[in-house]
Amino acid sequence: MASKPPKEHPALAALRQSGAAKVKVACSDIDGILRGKYLHKDKFFGAAEPAPAGGFGFCDVVFGWDCGDHCYDNAQVTGWQHGFPDALARIDLDTARRVPWDGDVPFFLGEFVTADGMPSPICPRQTLKRVLKRAAKLGLQPMAGVEFEWFNFVETPQSWAAKKGVEPTSLTPGMFGYSLLRMADNRGFFNALMDEMRAFRVPIEGLHTETGPGVYEAAIGFSEALEAADRAILFKTGAKEIGKRFGIMPSFMAKWSQVLPGCSGHIHQSLSDGKTNLFYDAKSPRRMSRLFESYLAGQLACLMEFAPMFWPTINSYKRLVDGFWAPVKPTWGIDNRTASFRVIAGSPKATRLETRCPGADINPYLAMAAVIAAGLHGVENGLKLTAPPISGTNQGAENIPRAPRSLIRSTQNFRQSAIARDWFGDTFVDHFAATREWEHRQWQDAVTDWELKRYLEII
Repeated sequence: MASKPPKEHPALAALRQSGAAKVKVACSDIDGILRGKYLHKDKFFGAAEPAPAGGFGFCDVVFGWDCGDHCYDNAQVTGWQHGFPDALARIDLDTARRVPWDGDVPFFLGEFVTADGMPSPICPRQTLKRVLKRAAKLGLQPMAGVEFEWFNFVETPQSWAAKKGVEPTSLTPGMFGYSLLRMADNRGFFNALMDEMRAFRVPIEGLHTETGPGVYEAAIGFSEALEAADRAILFKTGAKEIGKRFGIMPSFMAKWSQVLPGCSGHIHQSLSDGKTNLFYDAKSPRRMSRLFESYLAGQLACLMEFAPMFWPTINSYKRLVDGFWAPVKPTWGIDNRTASFRVIAGSPKATRLETRCPGADINPYLAMAAVIAAGLHGVENGLKLTAPPISGTNQGAENIPRAPRSLIRSTQNFRQSAIARDWFGDTFVDHFAATREWEHRQWQDAVTDWELKRYLEII
């Protein structure tokens, strides 16, 4: 008796019925920028076939160049020496969406695999999936949600180029957090973010103005960690695409102005067994389970070794200024927003950890991988939470060393980290470290306006 053909994935069945002529697909590069293309529907259906037949070619330069499309000269896995061949990208059909600001075109995220079909060791989404696979072996399901702060400017790519990268025009003036008035100043854009992101399967739980001219903050809905990272990277791209319709340029740069606050990318986390929040313990005075304490101890112990994964740019470290909201030491506290790790312990549903170190310039896949791997390192090794919580603004943290102030310093620590190599693999660590070393060299070679203002006339 002939076997029945496998049942088609619901996303493919829906696409066949939709009559759509094209599909948009995208993958994350190493900097967390979505690189994508349109595919004709027939090409897409071929690419969506199960392995090993499925997948589509995507030039592997997406891992061989920086955010300005300048090719690395120090990468080993990809580079001029290999001729930049096609890498194989596989479509994740569970990421099916429609883009409401692009005519409801069907949209899918992809990830990279090697020639023999194994997960690519340098693909950011695959890096997170490797961490989550290890969590599953422990019987744990990481849950997460991301919050972003970002500045909005009344600029277009053309107007910004004409200004030669100087003095962007802020969307609104002044310092006015949680302002209903500032929300009303650009009501169309504000409501489009809430409504169109929801239609894009990126639900926003809260959206408000933050302290700073033209600053918004969005809290993206809590979910399983891979979905949370997908939502985060789609939010950043989606906000920029929606902004174009209103002549607005959102920026997730960590700190664009020396005199204004920086922009965060806080990551909320908990661990589940599929039914229960394992961070909550009603019998504990702090409502923290021993598992939660070990998870937190792991982040305190080793997260700074993963620093380039959540402080990935030269500019990331300009945000790490004492007394400017961004935490600069590996500290924890109970509902204390000045600590790097804010424990929110209360109800069985809401108990969680907020890791406040990352900036808005993160690659969400890599930052999520870093915080979860650090926490699970504590779980695997049964680490005890021996450090006391801080109170006030770093009270009790006087003897704790602060974070590195430069990308090259944190990258050196990352490259040498045995824990990073254990969790992310040698190939990823060496490649990512090389890309950060390249980034440092580009900054070293640059002549900045600060240097011109300081030295041109006087020296």
